[in-house]
Amino acid sequence: MQKLLYITVNSKPEEISSSKIVGRKLVNSILEKHPNIIIEELDLYKEHIPQLKYCYFESRSTIITSESLSKLTNEEQEEVKQINKLCDQFIEADIYVVAAPMWSLSFPAPLKEYIDCIVQANKTISFENEKPNGLLNDKKRIFIYVQSSGGNIPWIMRPLLNKGLNYVHDIMKFIGISKLEELLVDGTGISEIERQEAIEKAEAKIDIIVDGLDILI
Repeated sequence: MQKLLYITVNSKPEEISSSKIVGRKLVNSILEKHPNIIIEELDLYKEHIPQLKYCYFESRSTIITSESLSKLTNEEQEEVKQINKLCDQFIEADIYVVAAPMWSLSFPAPLKEYIDCIVQANKTISFENEKPNGLLNDKKRIFIYVQSSGGNIPWIMRPLLNKGLNYVHDIMKFIGISKLEELLVDGTGISEIERQEAIEKAEAKIDIIVDGLDILI
């Protein structure tokens, strides 16, 4: 049975967050068409995302062994367990939906802290001849990034200005996920009319994305 991991990255309530509104509509559409999919939800503003300390790692991107773990304080041991829990949860999923706003040409900080937790040697990457190799190409997976932004970014300017979207795509490819989709809620503007128009425009693209899941499921 396949699993969908829905990750939200905004402290706003869902009803006033453009990215969450569209993200929820997308997730509900996926589940409506594929009711056997199991969903897990992760709110990065509610879930504890550990900051990565040197003492948590044996070497580059490699979490310490159980023997070394026992030498840490109880609090530090819990942090390592949480890092592994987040990474294992990510690995178990087949479909990923991340809903986040564009902040300062990127995304809110909790998403970067989360990504740092899931990029782990021997779990999501390996090092062969000192070169990294993504391990999440072991099965069909799809990553869908829902991003809201206040302005309309011309496509020709996206490589320069849409740094958060570009980074997320690059890191997913880095760990082995090759099928990537984006659902942009551009032009939410400053008025409620502009926001609703942007949401409706993005929601109109949901069916196309959901239909594209048929090759995966």
